[in-house]
Order: sequence, then structure tokens, then C-alpha cells
Amino acid sequence: MSFSVHPSAIVDDGAQIGEGSRIWHFVHVCAGARIGRGVSLGQNVFVGNHVVIGDDCKIQNNVSVYDNVTLEEGVFCGPSMVFTNVYNPRSLVERKSEYRDTLVRQGATLGANCTIVCGSRIGEYAFIGAGALINKDVPDFALTVGVPARQIGWMSAYGERLDLPLSGNAECLCPHTNDLYILNDSTLLRQEAQT
Repeated sequence: MSFSVHPSAIVDDGAQIGEGSRIWHFVHVCAGARIGRGVSLGQNVFVGNHVVIGDDCKIQNNVSVYDNVTLEEGVFCGPSMVFTNVYNPRSLVERKSEYRDTLVRQGATLGANCTIVCGSRIGEYAFIGAGALINKDVPDFALTVGVPARQIGWMSAYGERLDLPLSGNAECLCPHTNDLYILNDSTLLRQEAQT
């Protein structure tokens, strides 16, 4: 086995798990899940059947990744954050055919106790603050907080707040990586430093 599983965890037959991944206490991974390389699933994590988790994701304790959620490479899910997959759930109404897709793009951070309402797209390297409620798409590199969440700034791929306005035309250099961030109206683009 090229990945580690704690004895208390349950990994259903058929689940695909990449090399070097670590599955900790009381985790349940369903049969249809596809999990990449170098992934960490913390204590009491649940991973549904129709879930894709990219390489190097870190999913902290008490997170349920329900059906129709896709996490690209390097996504961080903070402790007890929440995904949903039905927009208008009722116990007495069967809505499994109405699951909405949620996509979390590469490098995004989902802070502790935040909630991602299904059907949302979280942009690359976006940063969702602890306790935030996301009920619409979040742009690449956006820093969002609150209930419901609103954008208050921009974050670098390195994970530091950038000194840029929310919109307009401006540039900012990341002091850690020398990447140049270029704001064009309300879209932020990264120009990686030459090595």
C-alpha cells in the first residue's frame, strides 16, 4: 500500500487513493472517491462517492466532502468547514438527482467553519475567511469574509494579502516570490517571476 490508513478509518473497496496520502482516525472514504497523491484527510473526515480530490490537498478534522464536490490541486479545507450538495434540502423530499456541482480551484484556502453553498466555484488561490458563507462564485485570488461573504481584498498565491484596491488598474509585487500581480478592472492576474 503506497498510502497510510489509520486502523479506525474505513476505505470502501473501489476508492482510488494516490501515493503518499494519509488517512487519519475515523475517516470514511466511499467507493467512488478519487483522491490524489500526498493528500491528508484529518480525523473524522467523510469523502463521498462522486468526489474528486486533487494532489496535495489538506482536509482538516470534521470536514464532509459530499458528492459533486471537486477540489483541484493544493486546496486547504480548514477544520469543520462545510460543503453542501442540495440547494433546498427537505427530509421528506428526495433530491439526489438535483445535486449541484461545486468546484474549488487550485491552491484555494477554505477557512475554519466556513460554508460553501453548492453550485459555487471558488477561484484559484482564493482565500475564504473563517466562518464565511459562500453562496456565489469567488474570483481567483479574492479574499472574502462574512455572512454572506463579500470580497474585501486580494491574496497572493503565497497566502499574503496584497496591497491592491478591489477594482481599477494597479500592480503589486509579492515580496516573498517576486510574482507580479496585475489588477485589470476587477480581475487579478499573476505573472510568475522568472527563475
